[in-house]
Amino acid sequence: MLKLYYDLMSQPSRAVYIFMKRTKIPFKEMPVALRKGEHRTEEYTAINPFQLVPAIDDNGFKLTESVAIFRYLSREHKSAQQWYPMDSRTQARVDEYLEWQHVNTRLQCAMFFQHKFLRPKMMGMEVNTKKVAEFQGRMETVLDQFETIWLKDRPFIAGNEVTVADLLAACELEQPSMAGYDVCEGRPLLTAWFGRVKEAFQPHYDEAHNFVYHVRDKFGGKAPEAKL
Repeated sequence: MLKLYYDLMSQPSRAVYIFMKRTKIPFKEMPVALRKGEHRTEEYTAINPFQLVPAIDDNGFKLTESVAIFRYLSREHKSAQQWYPMDSRTQARVDEYLEWQHVNTRLQCAMFFQHKFLRPKMMGMEVNTKKVAEFQGRMETVLDQFETIWLKDRPFIAGNEVTVADLLAACELEQPSMAGYDVCEGRPLLTAWFGRVKEAFQPHYDEAHNFVYHVRDKFGGKAPEAKL
């Protein structure tokens, strides 16, 4: 049976988990607790030598990297093809975003979250305000580009239909909320898009983000001294 190795604190893990639930692809859940270092165990390293999540094991075929997993599942399961369209030009639009997001949406939102919240919490360090300001500026540039370029004159990233590009983007854009930053504030197109994406993937979207919502609501962006 197809196995999914994941941790819902990981943005791409959440995206793959939601995708598989939404498309009703049967799979066995294999949680990997990053906070406990389970990704560094010998057992998990045999699944993913990079020691990252997510990863899948499809009857002995092991695959890492969320984008590769999306593409593989879309080829293997007809129910998933709607979300990674087979039409050449629409697929190219999805791929265009998937290539762009690595050093833009993903990198900048993640680095802001890490410096504002995660690293101070995990390492007990003071917040480096200079680094936070630097990554916030980069993130806000990306958010402006996301709204004015990717969402210009269209309801979703690749056009009129929601795709895996939107799901990956939404999961990344949830991350700054745990550090007290609302990516939707002052961005009406992004706000409306966010609502459409969440609706398309419910109830699995909220299920996968329960812990994110908990951290956001409980700590309001301030790194706690104690473990969550």
